[in-house]
Amino acid sequence: MLKIISIAALALAVSSCASVENILNASDKMPSTPETMIAINAKKGLVTMQSPHSVQDTADKLAAIIESKGMKVFARVDHQKNAKSVDLTLRPTQVIMFGNPKAGTPLMQCEQSVAIALPQKILISEDADKKVWLSYNNPEYLKNRHNIKGCDTEIANISKALNSVSKAAIAK
Repeated sequence: MLKIISIAALALAVSSCASVENILNASDKMPSTPETMIAINAKKGLVTMQSPHSVQDTADKLAAIIESKGMKVFARVDHQKNAKSVDLTLRPTQVIMFGNPKAGTPLMQCEQSVAIALPQKILISEDADKKVWLSYNNPEYLKNRHNIKGCDTEIANISKALNSVSKAAIAK
């Protein structure tokens, strides 16, 4: 079952709330809207947003924003480029891996198995209709998957940070 929920849209220090208004269809494809949309696919544990920019531009912007917030980009994987290197084709697809030990370590102290999901990763990809999507693991999904107890503040802070850098990367 797919669910759409409201999530906090915060800069790391400023709070505001964004409504989620779109629903995913049964085939798990994102509907098209003129405005930025945020959807949470509970089944896959993903938060997904549409970007008005190319994959390259969205990824470049995201990496710069992450670093400007004091986090470290550990890796940037260009799956399309890697596919091409072995004579295969793939639509533009990049993953940025990043984090900050001040955020990740307390979460691992709550439940060490969450380390398998860290550092954080954000996927930027282009679909068959040339629409660009930014997706990341919903921290609430990770909380449930790893049975994390007593770390609601840490989960909320990570959710806010992911939402903030993602929204900034897709802003016009």
